[in-house]
Amino acid sequence: MSKIDTRLNVSPVPPDEIFALNGAYAVDPHPQKVSLGVGVYRTDDGKPWPLPVVQKAEKELVVDDDLFRHEYTAIEGDVPFLGIARDLMFGFEGKQGEEEAKARIGSVQTVAGTGANHLGALFLANHMKPPTVWLSNPSWANHQTIWELAGVPRKTYPYYHAATRSFDFEGMMSSLESEAQEGDVVLLHACAHNPTGLDPNKEQWVAIADLCERKNLFPFFDSAYQGFASGSVEEDAWAVRYFFNNKPDMEMCVAQSFSKNFGLYGQRVGAFHYCTNRSSTTIRDVVVNNLCHLIRGEFSMGPRVGCTIVKKVLTSEELTADWHQDLQVMSSRIKAMRKALYSELVRLQTPGTWEHIIQQNGMFSYTGLSPKQVYALKDKYHIYLLKSGRASISGLSQKNVAYVAQAIDDVIRNEN
Repeated sequence: MSKIDTRLNVSPVPPDEIFALNGAYAVDPHPQKVSLGVGVYRTDDGKPWPLPVVQKAEKELVVDDDLFRHEYTAIEGDVPFLGIARDLMFGFEGKQGEEEAKARIGSVQTVAGTGANHLGALFLANHMKPPTVWLSNPSWANHQTIWELAGVPRKTYPYYHAATRSFDFEGMMSSLESEAQEGDVVLLHACAHNPTGLDPNKEQWVAIADLCERKNLFPFFDSAYQGFASGSVEEDAWAVRYFFNNKPDMEMCVAQSFSKNFGLYGQRVGAFHYCTNRSSTTIRDVVVNNLCHLIRGEFSMGPRVGCTIVKKVLTSEELTADWHQDLQVMSSRIKAMRKALYSELVRLQTPGTWEHIIQQNGMFSYTGLSPKQVYALKDKYHIYLLKSGRASISGLSQKNVAYVAQAIDDVIRNEN
């Protein structure tokens, strides 16, 4: 065997579980296979759903025939889009003091929500040098990768109480109260927590904001589901807006994605917003300047087509109204599938309690199934979900929900 001549010092890394699972599903020939892994919206026929409002916008853009549609934008991205994204996130609607509030926010376009998280982590690692970033346990797996690559030490705060399948508010607050140090970053999911589907209520959000302010922690919001989770962009942005408006002396940031709420998964539309405190607004442009320095060395500028679609929709009253209707369609179907799965499990008298499925919110459910049960679902029934038991509810339909419930019932009873 010949010797490999290389200067590289590399070792294999584990494959991404979600994409590996999706690949296995794709080549499975079984006629009743079900994908509950990847986080994308599907119709009741199991097909992708280009939003009708997006299709309208695309047709209008073809008619517009903008000669500059394939040209470079600025390093910070499409500037009009950034103002629209900011206003959607923070809720500016001609309120008193709006201009002063806007002056606190520096925004740049990113390569979707992942890029926003990555850019924010890299920026903070370079310029704030946080001792620790606190991630929820569990959290979106990519959060770990992003902050590891940024070189920031990671710790976790309790989030999921397995025995009751509920949000562990007391554990979260106790852990951050006793262990988090001044200057630490706390990563928070704005709504539809991934993977649990469990969110703090408004009273709990107020307490979390108070704790961050008192201990001088830095809130980093990941907003991937605004409008998709509840059907209301205002409701899903409540936590972000509360922190921003009620804690004006606290700095924070938001990673914003348009993948789920516009169905633009492959277009990679996102933004990163850094919020200064009200006494430091003069630094905002310097923040954007430094963010642009990172962007220029990495991808030069954000993609153009997807953000142009978002801009087209949100600058038209008619299209915006259509978009809100599309959000209702998606969120309502997810809620209906939660109820259908719960009802089937109750009808089957499946061992265990299942109320958490309808109490959770958004695309994902932390089902409470064990890795052994998850593997049994895949091997015996060709139902694919993550080994943590996280299921993408959008993969359920009227055609397969009874089959999935029966399979869950079977693997639980056989294990018992």
